[in-house]
This record gives sequence, C-alpha cells and structure tokens, in this order.
Amino acid sequence: QGGREANQVSDDYRYQDGNYEGYAPNDGYYRGGDETAHEEDAQSDVTEGHDEDDEVYEGEYQGIPHPDDIKEKQKKRAPAVADEYRDRADLMAERMEDEEQLAHQYENIIEECGHGRFQWTLFFVLGLALMADGVEVFVVGFVLPSAEKDMCLSSSNKGMLGLIVYLGMMVGAVMLGGLADKLGRKKCLIISLSINAAFAFLSSFVQGYGFFLFCRLISGLGIGGSLPIVFAYFSEFLSREKRGEHLSWLCMFWMIGGIFASAMAWSIIPHYGWGFSMGTKYHFHSWRVFVLVCSLPCIASLVALKFMPESPRFLLEIGKHDEAWMILKQVHDTNMRAKGEPERVFTVSYIKTPKQVDEFIEIQSSTGTWYQRWLVRITTTFKQVWDNVLYCLTAQYRMNTLMLAVVWFTMALSYYGLIVWFPDMIRYLQEEAYESRVKIFDEEEVSHFTFNFTLENQIHRNGEYRNDKFIGMKFKEVRFEDSLFEECYFEDVTSSETFFENCTIISTVFYNTDLYEHKFINCRLINNTFLKEKEGCHLDFEEDNDFLIYLVSFLGSLSVLPGNIISALLMDKIGRIKMIGGSMLISAVCCFFLFFGNSESAMIGWQCLFCGASIAAWNALDVITVELYPTDKRATAFGILNGLCKFGAILGNSIFASFVGITKVVPILLASSALVGGGLLALRLPETREQVLM
Repeated sequence: QGGREANQVSDDYRYQDGNYEGYAPNDGYYRGGDETAHEEDAQSDVTEGHDEDDEVYEGEYQGIPHPDDIKEKQKKRAPAVADEYRDRADLMAERMEDEEQLAHQYENIIEECGHGRFQWTLFFVLGLALMADGVEVFVVGFVLPSAEKDMCLSSSNKGMLGLIVYLGMMVGAVMLGGLADKLGRKKCLIISLSINAAFAFLSSFVQGYGFFLFCRLISGLGIGGSLPIVFAYFSEFLSREKRGEHLSWLCMFWMIGGIFASAMAWSIIPHYGWGFSMGTKYHFHSWRVFVLVCSLPCIASLVALKFMPESPRFLLEIGKHDEAWMILKQVHDTNMRAKGEPERVFTVSYIKTPKQVDEFIEIQSSTGTWYQRWLVRITTTFKQVWDNVLYCLTAQYRMNTLMLAVVWFTMALSYYGLIVWFPDMIRYLQEEAYESRVKIFDEEEVSHFTFNFTLENQIHRNGEYRNDKFIGMKFKEVRFEDSLFEECYFEDVTSSETFFENCTIISTVFYNTDLYEHKFINCRLINNTFLKEKEGCHLDFEEDNDFLIYLVSFLGSLSVLPGNIISALLMDKIGRIKMIGGSMLISAVCCFFLFFGNSESAMIGWQCLFCGASIAAWNALDVITVELYPTDKRATAFGILNGLCKFGAILGNSIFASFVGITKVVPILLASSALVGGGLLALRLPETREQVLM
C-alpha cells in the first residue's frame, strides 16, 4: 500500500518550475486548468455500461482499464480503513507534503488574482486596527498628568497604570493569537477589537482608580491580540513579490496612530472646560473626552471588518475548500473589475487541501448540560492552542523561535525603554530649569493684606503673616518654611505641590480649601478651624509646557515616516535579515549620541533620529515572523513573540524610568548593548525573501 501511495504522489503531482500541474481528480477535490482526458484507446465507450449506482454490468466487456482508474478506486477504498491504523507520524508526514503542495499552488492562485482593489481595501481596514494599537500605547502616558489629580493617584498607582496596558497586551497577544489559528483570522480579530472598543469606551466614564485600571487592562488585552492577527491575515492575501513591501506599508498605520493620539491630546486635554459634572461626585474632564476619541479607530475598523471575508489560506488549512474557492474568486473578480477587465475568468477549480489529522467530534445537544458542552469545547480549543505553542519549540522551529525571541526582546527592551525615558528626561530638564527660577522671600512680615492672586514657584522662609486673607487664590509650587500664621483666613484655595514646613499656625480658619493634613509637615496647629474641605482631587493648573510633551510624542511618531518608506521600498530588495541587523546596529550608534543630549532640543532631535532608524527593524521583524511559520501556527508564533516583546517593554519602562535624574550612562549602555547583541544575532536568521507562505 505504501508503495502504491508513493507512486500515486509521483503520478498525480508534477512540479515544473515552481508550478504543480496535472492534478488528478482524487479525494473529491475540484480541478483547475484544462482537464486531461484518458486516452480513448484505453477503454471501449461502446461496450461500457453502468447502472444508476455506477456499478458495471456483469459480464460485459469493459475494455482495458486505465492505470489511473485502478489507482483511483484503490485510493477511495483504502484510506477510509487504513487511516484508523496508521501511525500519527505518517499522517503528519502526509499532511506536511500536502501543505507544501498547497503552498506553491496557493502562491500561483494569488498571482492570478492579482494585487488591486481588494488588497487595498483590506489594507485600510486592517490599518485602522493597527492604528488602534498605536493609539493604545500612547493613551495612558498622555492622560496620566490629569488622571493623577482627578483620581488622587500615588506614585505607585501611576506606575501601575503605565504598565497595566502592556501587561494586557502581552496576555492578549499570546491568547488571541493562538485562537486565531483555530477559530479564524476574521472572527478572532473581531473579538479582539470588540473587547478593546468596549472597555476603552467604558474606561472614559468610570471614576474609581481600580475600575479604570481594570478597564485599561482588558482594553490592552483586546488590542494586544489584534497585532499578530492583522499581519497573519493580510499576509495571506499577498503574493511573494508584494508581501515584504506591503506589510511594511501596513506598519505605517502604527505611526499614524501615534500621530493621531498626540494631535488629539494636544487639542483636547489642555481644554479643561471640555467636560461636565453631575453633582460633586461625578466629573467628566477633558482627558476623559480624549480617551473616548481614541477609541474611534478601533470602532471604525470593527465596523469595516464586517464586510471583509475570512482568510482563504486559513480555510484551506481546515479543509473548507468551497468557502476558500469562493473568496479567492471574489478577490480575483474584484481586482479584475477595478482593472477594467471584468471578462477575465477565474480559471482555478481545484485547490489542494491538507489532510485533516485532528478529529473533531460534534457534541450533540442531548449530551450533558449546556455548560458542560461549552466547557468541553473551550478546554479542547485551548489544548489545541497549547499544542501549537509547544509545536513552535519542536526541533524544526526551535532555533528560529529562540533567535527571534531574543531579537524581539532586545528590540523591545531598548525601544520602549527609551521612548519612555525621552519624555521623562525632558520633564526632568524642564523641572531643573523651573527650579532654577524659584523666588525666595526671607523674613517678610505681612499683616491685614488680602491675597487674591496666584503664587507660583516661591519659597517663603521665616515670614510672619497676621490677620491676612487668602481668598479665591491658587498656590503652585509654593513652600512656607519656619513661618508664622496668626488669625488668618483661607477661603476657596487650590494648591499644587504646596507645603507648610515647621510652621506655627494659630487661630486660623480654612474654608473650602484643599490644604489637607499631609501638606502641613512638622507644623504646630493651635486653635484652628477647618470647614468644608474640598472633596476628592482636583485638576492641576494648565502647564505652559504641556504642549512640549505632546510635541515630543508627535515628532517621535512622525520621525519614523522616512524609515517606513525606506524599509517598504527596500524590504524585497535587500532582504529581511540585512534590514533587521542594519537597522538595529544603526540605532545602537544613535544611542551613544544621547550622551550629548543636555538640552530639551537635543533630546528631541536624538529621539527622532533613534525612532527613525529603529522602525525598519520593527517592520522587518513583523515580515520575517509571518514568513517563518506555517499557516496553522503563524498567528500563534507571532503572538508568543509579540507577548515577549511586551514583557520587554514592561522591563524597559521600569528600568529606564528609575534612572531619570540619576544617570544617563546605564540607560544608554543598556539600550545600545541590547541593540548590538540582537542585531548580530538577527544576521543568523534564515532569509525568507524568496519563500512562499507555508
């Protein structure tokens, strides 16, 4: 039997210059191209007879049977019984052979379908999903300065809020990426975007820190799952010659997401009046409007995705030939109509589908309770996902997976660490400049005076204030040290970074102020009255230099445009490996110039240079990760590596932020050494430029 099957493979499939020709009509599949009829002298049409069940009339001469007829009948009878007793390794070997044949045939089919209106439509739909991922990375960083006042956030709470999104994205990439290889690209992408849109929208309305943190976690989980699916999905509609270039163009939407978030933050957040209040407990400030607006790309992509088909390559992997054929015909007809050639006929009628090894048993409605049936389905699906994860570490893919993991991790550690470190360093330089302009007042004596204006960036030492009124005013970065307040009156006072240290306060009234107990450090409070303290936390005064932080992020996102264009044009010319290695090594050199960044403008300039140099490596990593793994493992592998990338981002954010204001040496050396190591290791990866999608 094994010998007959080997002969069948050699007879049925003839590979000539990358094309498979002459497929025999076996296994009930369709056939493409012109069908070659059997030789007429091999049988007698005159004497051949059949009944309705296709049985030959007994005793009639049927002519000389053609060898293909004999083999076809044997093949129809044998596998149904033999597969039950065949070793799983043999079945997997047969499936691997089928997948290789399908890969080359599918490449030819995609070339016949052409590249046109359909791919460009899908490009913009998936681009919106990728744009939503770019927005998600920036949202929390932009709202933190306002949210920390609105929600009374401590330093630890702010740090957790900054990292929680990456944690959600890490889990979502692994989980939803794995599910996409079992449930389908389109279905899982819809689930992913729905989760992100729902919880991003909800987070703009919640008031408590804990619920807001939870919403951003689940929102990150949703959008994290979209990234591996988007690249796997789009790549399966692209031919080999177009894949590297157009996947690189798709990466531009991540940049557009960063630009969109920066522009919206710049135009919305500083307008504190853009909101409303319901009583004293519920406040909807401008930063919440910004969070709401940032969910729009995700919602738009979700709506548009409803009109796009499932990946035909995925459908062929799970044996759904007819659905895949209909989608490919739709792609062909859409592109041909757009080119003005509607008369062009889709000539493919047969597509090879791999042998289905997994056995699926449909659970009947009478079997157990509904939750037992769902539990079985869920556990079975997640077991298959886990098997896919382990498959990426088998001997065939282990080395590539480990090398890619190191490259993804080192790239994420340095990139995400530095893009957080740059704004923090700029803030630190601004604070240093602000503190250098502080005004110091010593031993001033003020009595019977009314303060109704803002005091900012001042230190008052050894002063005496008697019978003074502080009404409807604001303290910003004001410190009173060793001072005396006697029979003073504070009303409707708002303060920011204002403290009283070692002061004596006697017979003073505080009415409707936010001068809470923690703002009096080692003070003597004698016979004072506190009435109607302000509840909750209040937005800080509008920072004159807020726009600079938004401008930094805007320019950092815009600076990757040249790198995106260059990588898209050269991806298929110089290859993925040289692109990754060269980009990472150039980025490492850029890191060393940060030693000379001692001003805000210098830091902004080096940030733009670093982002522009590193984007080519990101694009090439996305492309090579898609191409190195087979269709039924592609999204899983991408999800694992992208999850590891987000873990590197969490470490990078934590490590680099801890050195702000202390030293620049550690962050710069850590980033540059990681980039050099990852870049050199990337050069050992296999080149996939000429490879068809398996």
